[in-house]
Amino acid sequence: MALDGPSNYVAPNNLTESTDSLPIFDVQRVQLQFSIAADFVAAQVANNVLILALSTNRILRIDLDSPEDIDDIDLPKKSSEIGLIRRMFLDPSASHLIISTTLGENYYLHTQSRQPKALSRLKGVSIESIAWNPSLPTASTREILLGTTDGTIYETYIEPSTEFYRREEKYATAVYKVPDASPVIGICVEVPSRADQRRVIVATYGKLAHLLGRIGATKHGREGGGSIYADLFQRETPLVHEIPHPSGSAPSSLTVSSSPTSTTTTGGGYKTEESDAKEFAWLSSHGIYHGQLNSESPFDTAKTLPRSKFPASESARVGRKMIQDPITAMTLSQWHVLALVEGRIVAVNRLNEEVVYEQTVLEPRQNALGLLTDLTQNTYWLFTSQEIYEVVANDEDRDVWKVLLREQKFDEALHYARGPAQRDAVLIASGDFLAKQGRFSEAAKAWGKSSKGFEEVCLTMIDNKEYDSLRKYLISQLSTYKKSSVMQRLMVASWLVELFMSKLNSLDDNIATKAELTEGVTTGEIKDELGSVRAEFQEFVNKHKADLDKKTVYGIISSHGREAELLFFATVAGDFNYVLSYWIQREKWAEALNVLQRQSDPDVFYKYSSVLMTHAATGLIEILMRQTNLDTERLIPALLNYNKTASASVSLNNNQAVRYLNFIIVNHPNPSAAVHNTLISIHASSPSNSEAGLLTYLQSQPSSPPYDADFALRLCIQHKRVQSCIHIYSAMGQYLQAVELSLEHNDIELAAIVADRPAGNDKLRKKLWLLVAEKKIRQPGTGIKDAIEFLRRCELLHIEDMIPFFPDFVVIDDFKDEICTALEEYSRDIDVLRREMDNSANTARQIRNEIAGLDTRYAIVEPGEKCWICSLPLLSRQFFVFPCQHAFHSDCLGKEVLEGAGGKKKYIRDLQAHLSKEDLSSSRREEIVKELDGLVAESCILCGDHAIKKISKPFIAPSETDEWAL
Repeated sequence: MALDGPSNYVAPNNLTESTDSLPIFDVQRVQLQFSIAADFVAAQVANNVLILALSTNRILRIDLDSPEDIDDIDLPKKSSEIGLIRRMFLDPSASHLIISTTLGENYYLHTQSRQPKALSRLKGVSIESIAWNPSLPTASTREILLGTTDGTIYETYIEPSTEFYRREEKYATAVYKVPDASPVIGICVEVPSRADQRRVIVATYGKLAHLLGRIGATKHGREGGGSIYADLFQRETPLVHEIPHPSGSAPSSLTVSSSPTSTTTTGGGYKTEESDAKEFAWLSSHGIYHGQLNSESPFDTAKTLPRSKFPASESARVGRKMIQDPITAMTLSQWHVLALVEGRIVAVNRLNEEVVYEQTVLEPRQNALGLLTDLTQNTYWLFTSQEIYEVVANDEDRDVWKVLLREQKFDEALHYARGPAQRDAVLIASGDFLAKQGRFSEAAKAWGKSSKGFEEVCLTMIDNKEYDSLRKYLISQLSTYKKSSVMQRLMVASWLVELFMSKLNSLDDNIATKAELTEGVTTGEIKDELGSVRAEFQEFVNKHKADLDKKTVYGIISSHGREAELLFFATVAGDFNYVLSYWIQREKWAEALNVLQRQSDPDVFYKYSSVLMTHAATGLIEILMRQTNLDTERLIPALLNYNKTASASVSLNNNQAVRYLNFIIVNHPNPSAAVHNTLISIHASSPSNSEAGLLTYLQSQPSSPPYDADFALRLCIQHKRVQSCIHIYSAMGQYLQAVELSLEHNDIELAAIVADRPAGNDKLRKKLWLLVAEKKIRQPGTGIKDAIEFLRRCELLHIEDMIPFFPDFVVIDDFKDEICTALEEYSRDIDVLRREMDNSANTARQIRNEIAGLDTRYAIVEPGEKCWICSLPLLSRQFFVFPCQHAFHSDCLGKEVLEGAGGKKKYIRDLQAHLSKEDLSSSRREEIVKELDGLVAESCILCGDHAIKKISKPFIAPSETDEWAL
């Protein structure tokens, strides 16, 4: 099949133009790709599947996705036995088809079957309408309702079966009877909010009944066990809409839309609430009655489209009198009622009941089988006895916003508006409407998002003294400005700050005077409003801080005396200098520290450290100890200033400057010398006489101290910190000065400790101990034995070293034992020296004997012995023999030594040249020969240094490779 437009419809030439230039609907003829010899008597469409019944009792099943595949199905019996096909009913999923004939025979056909099955339980029942199960099952129909021509409603459950003896329908039960026995021309079932409830709509020619209630449970705990609708029809009283004098000959039908299409409005048409209700439409002799299935009484809001709403054709006009044409078929689209009126498709907007489309489709006296909707695909179809038409919707909600706008349903109109122009029109109209009702706050939100004149809106708000609404409008307007509109954003934002401050002051005044602005407003409510406005101001500042000028805002807020808001803005703007200076000027040290602890900018700490150290030293040090990016040297002036004012009243243990410096020295890597010097300065200048803290620090430092030793020494000397001076002298290696200073202050014990420190320098140690000994011996009240016992701590001191320090009148008996001990030690030393002298004399005697024996030394050379270099007989010419028994020819040895002589090579060659001269005297020749022999035969070339130097020489020379090849 293919689509083709009707003969009197011309498609637009420009295929690229917008859909607004196309009609809302377009009727297109479907070109049939098959030929038939009979007329259509019934048609159904669902889920893109088309079912056609022919007058020959054949059924054609066509999948519109692949129209070339057509199922041609015959009823199981002849038409003379069962009658002709009267009606067909196809469920929305296109899984189940029920066929009713003129003789009351009913058949069921499943989508996976090609053989219709007779429904024996429904034999003789003339089905007029079916309400399919709302869950849309595919394996079975589950519980469905059947409306008949005699006004009876049956419930049945059909499940296809391959067993011959088993019926398709599990049961068929009559559950309701229309009181006047009118044919049930339409019936539908929907599931409302609860799963155990059902909504049933029953339509006859003159009545529309609505039932809503709970259904019964399945019997025996299984599906298909029995009726579930019987209790509903027995228990509930239907709500009925009835028309007077209905006509049984006029076409009548009931249709329900596929999905929600609109929203419910409340509160005068300005606020919307989403609804899940479907639309229903009932065609009767009076017109089309339509509404929403959204409450227990859907008829309360339903409306009737009278037949007069549908225009008559030109042929039906008689003079100026209008003849009402019959509506032969009807269905629902998303926003419109589609009706077939005397061969014309007419579309009426359900919202404003205006005709938006009219198109002649059928020829005169050509009848239609129906106007149907594919609920799953949202497509619309018109069937005649020979032709099929599709009613194509072209963006049918394009003008919905205009209709809703005229009905003052602004939120709904805004939802369907397209593009900035339409949205702007809706927003302006919404704002104007709300302002006329005095709802300026809501109008401000709408105007703020529209293009309505800024000055006009502001003047309107000011004239009506709606400053709260003006504030909301300005906030909305501020969000519409581009980032590049710097001045506009700055001015509006500054104005908003002024409005916020005025509002806050007004509320504070009301609370202070316990006044009530209007009747029924309490002080508690004003406090709540104050908190709300303050929160709104804070949110505004956080969001638009980039649009606010600091100086301007400071001036505005200060003029209103709003301290909390001033500090909040400065904090959000990151102006911590301002906040800190504000609290410090007011001497609110806790608040200042609270602000400071949230900062990480080092300059802030440097700037305010002096004043805060003076007034809140402990808290500041706690904060400083948590900072890792500070330069401690820049904090030293503040620490010294604090120490100057606090040293008289604060001990070193509680001194915060000392605490911080100790923390830096212990925890920070490589603090500068200035930090160490500052700590030494504070310790040295302390009024306390104790040097414990300073000594503890000095002793904890390494051997190469990080502080300036000269500076520290001067400070300690200036403030008479003797022990510290001695420690520094020692650290500098000035042990003599340290001992002298100790002795000067009569601290002999400390001097002795220092005298032991020059480890490895016995001469210096002895010198220092002599000073200590002299002081100790000459100290009044010191006994000779006590002095000697004290000086025994140094092993370098002897009694003879100390004798000069004793007084002349000292009796020798007092240290007779020490003298005796010294003499015994000297005697032992003399004995040791004597033995060493005897050993040396013996060694010298042995050496002389060995030298004398060298003249008589010899070696035995065997007759067949060979040279170790050339392997020729050794006795063939002059040779050398070494103590290791290696022997070499003189020339072979000389040549080998010459190759490895190194620096001596030139000297050997010079001696050989001198030796070749003929004018040499015999004595000179002997000297040269002796010297040359001494150089050549200095050591064995296989056992001495020459062999070690040749270690890298290969065993096989390159020229001997072939000889040694394997």
